[in-house]
Amino acid sequence: MELEQLRIFAAVARERSFTKGGRRLYLSHSTASRAVSALEEELGVTLLERSNRVLDLSPAGERLLAEAEELLKRADALPALLRQISADDSAGSNLL
Repeated sequence: MELEQLRIFAAVARERSFTKGGRRLYLSHSTASRAVSALEEELGVTLLERSNRVLDLSPAGERLLAEAEELLKRADALPALLRQISADDSAGSNLL
């Protein structure tokens, strides 16, 4: 499971659309669909219920969306956290 797959799944799940979710990430409908299908295959669960162009989350999809959003939020915050740690470390070494 790749972070990018989770990012694509979360966008598609939020929008309830491969087209809109893909567009949010500057991806085609087919790229978004393939990424979610690959994730479902890898995990061995159905994440999205597909019917008549309408997407609903399965129970596993609902749980994964909640977990993925938390993980993505933390991953997105990590670079700033590391820069802050580095800046604090540099400021501390200047005192010596």
